[in-house]
Amino acid sequence: MPKLQHRLIVVTDVDSCPRPLDEHVGRALRGGPFALLLRDKHLAWERRRELAGRLEPLLSAAGGELIIADPPEAVPAAHLSARFPAPVPRPSRLGRSVHVGEPVPADLDYITYSPVWATDSKPGYGPAVGLDGLAERVAAAPVPVYALGGVTGPARARAARGAGAAGVAVMGAVMRSNEPERVVAALRAALGAE
Repeated sequence: MPKLQHRLIVVTDVDSCPRPLDEHVGRALRGGPFALLLRDKHLAWERRRELAGRLEPLLSAAGGELIIADPPEAVPAAHLSARFPAPVPRPSRLGRSVHVGEPVPADLDYITYSPVWATDSKPGYGPAVGLDGLAERVAAAPVPVYALGGVTGPARARAARGAGAAGVAVMGAVMRSNEPERVVAALRAALGAE
């Protein structure tokens, strides 16, 4: 199973973007390539599929990758919530959200583990596991672990890598920014992305 090639996963939030999502992602990609997790599960699947069709060429041209959250049909790369069944056939890239106390299936390519820090996107969700909890999960997980929750900038991205995480997943810091390219560039530099 292929490892995720990026250290940075940007999670979409169409409601927080200061501009249309494809335009915002295009600007963010000026800061360097990343994996984009098309989340926005409140949107109808037809709308998410249409967004995916516009985002995939942007990401591909910039060396990025598109991952779709909880897809109801086969997609090349999928990220699943805790109890969402894997699509058939299995995507070539498959990740899952994992929280405290949940098992990590070995048939995945990566997981996001959250919340590492308290998060503005999901206030009250937790408790935050902190860097020690992240390091424990990394040591026990059979697949690469991406820190999610409260990654507000380069210092926390660097700290997550120091705790052994393969990378970080970020929503608000990129999605709410008027200069997403600067945020992405700073996060990639902190993560040691090439």
